[in-house]
Amino acid sequence: MRADTLSSTNGFSQASNGSTPRKASLNGQSSNGDSHTNGTSKSVATGSSYYGHDREEVTRILIQSLYELGYDGAASTLSSESGHQLETQGVATFRSAVLGGRWSEAEKILIQSFHWDGSQNGQNSSPQQPLLLNEAAERNEMLFHLRQQKFLELLESRNLGSALGVLRQELTPLNYDIDRLHALSSLLMCPTELLHEQAGWERPITASRERLLNELSKSISPSVMIPQHRLATLLDFVKKTQISNCSYHNTVDSPSLYSDHMCDKNDFPRGVGLELTHHSDEVWCCEFSHDGTKLVTAGKDRMVFIYDTTNFSVISKLAENHTDGVAFASWSSDDTKLITCSQDKQARVWNVETGRCLLTIDHHNEPVTSAGWAPDGESFVTGSLDANSQLCLWSIRGPSIHRWKGSFRVQDCAISPDGKRLVAADTDFKIHVFDLDSREEDYCLSLSSKPTSVTISRDSKHLIVNLAEGEIQLIDLDTTDVVQRFRGHKQGEYVIRSTFGGAGENFVVSGSEDSKVYIWNKDDGHLVESLEGHTRGCVNSISWNPTNPRMFASAGDDRVVRVYDIQPSSPFLFTTAY
Repeated sequence: MRADTLSSTNGFSQASNGSTPRKASLNGQSSNGDSHTNGTSKSVATGSSYYGHDREEVTRILIQSLYELGYDGAASTLSSESGHQLETQGVATFRSAVLGGRWSEAEKILIQSFHWDGSQNGQNSSPQQPLLLNEAAERNEMLFHLRQQKFLELLESRNLGSALGVLRQELTPLNYDIDRLHALSSLLMCPTELLHEQAGWERPITASRERLLNELSKSISPSVMIPQHRLATLLDFVKKTQISNCSYHNTVDSPSLYSDHMCDKNDFPRGVGLELTHHSDEVWCCEFSHDGTKLVTAGKDRMVFIYDTTNFSVISKLAENHTDGVAFASWSSDDTKLITCSQDKQARVWNVETGRCLLTIDHHNEPVTSAGWAPDGESFVTGSLDANSQLCLWSIRGPSIHRWKGSFRVQDCAISPDGKRLVAADTDFKIHVFDLDSREEDYCLSLSSKPTSVTISRDSKHLIVNLAEGEIQLIDLDTTDVVQRFRGHKQGEYVIRSTFGGAGENFVVSGSEDSKVYIWNKDDGHLVESLEGHTRGCVNSISWNPTNPRMFASAGDDRVVRVYDIQPSSPFLFTTAY
């Protein structure tokens, strides 16, 4: 179509310093002689390096992980056998003071640490041994976090006099984060039941103290206080690296740690499994339902077909009422209703089960280009090229809820799955992002060319925008940064609707004016596949089945909807007689 927070000891329960559980020998045998060598009888090397890694760092991370896993005896044995402690006495005392709410003791250790010159390398035996801090550690920042926790706990216990004293005599003199200080002072009149919500404060107190300790640990050298869950963090990084190196990663299952991960290329949908040939003219839109059981298609012939995806038989044919081409169709969140948007300047809401038209929007004076459902399934937005009424919010019961002001023209629009944002593609090289609750515009992004479509990720964090100049941009909706750019397809004259693809939305998929389908890796932008499929003209729309990651569909100017699956077999024509 032409474009017009963990347990009280860092996630573990520290064994007493005096206990020394029975050791396992270094050669992998327990004292009863049972062998636990995992196929080898070679003794463990005792050098300073472990396959190129610092031996002490590896050992201390293992000790932490064993405590987090609940294997306290094994952790204590490893510490005793290796001679490495998880953390210094000073860190242990500081941890205990914070988690126990002994604020004076925690502050004393903290203040001493900022005056400590590092003598004795942190190994003196004082129970209030100073901490080894990072160079970027800020005294007032750390004290503010401590005293803020103290203040909030006093508020929760309704000890308002003491809380006010902390605010005036301890927090205010720090002269740190004045905006936050004002926010804290406003909490003095806050009802207890609303305190946590308004303060952004985690509950219960044990969890909030653990979160506080985690925040403070960022300013303490990891050489004496290992960041929480360090092994898990490292393993996550390994998995993400393997996934990013897997061109055809198309599963939500976490890769196994036992072996290197690589998805089979043959499990990726690269072949046309079938062709749907019911349309008599260009097909402009295709969209799977949220539950993946249905597919809707619409086009220039004014026809709207709904298919059952188990066998792709036609469930409904919505042929009446629209008098011009249907450019767009959108499913409600529960898949019971469908909006169709037409160049006849109307939008219609349909009951999917009966095929009956429930509501006609006859308000716009130019083609209705797009629509988006709110998560409640009862309200929706229509977008239009009508500069006087380009963006309207409606109720399923008919009345208009809101009309956005402005003189721009909307080529496409989308509501984020969390219902917080409305995004509109302005033909004047702009993207408008609105707060759906307040109806106010959050921000407006200027683009290098005309946007033809916008799609929001399932987690509501990212937006992909098709640009008429032949580029697709991945934009962070919070920061407005362009995270990635995708190139290689051809676009310039027509509306092309791209989408996220794959089980974990690891791909960006788009049609092209060269009759092909292009698939890119979302994270690094490299082209994964360029698929032949349509015989002529533009591939206008792509939809990936949300419940079957091995299936997606494309709609083209050749009057055909193609369904791709993992079978690279020759396509067959699927037709239904009426």
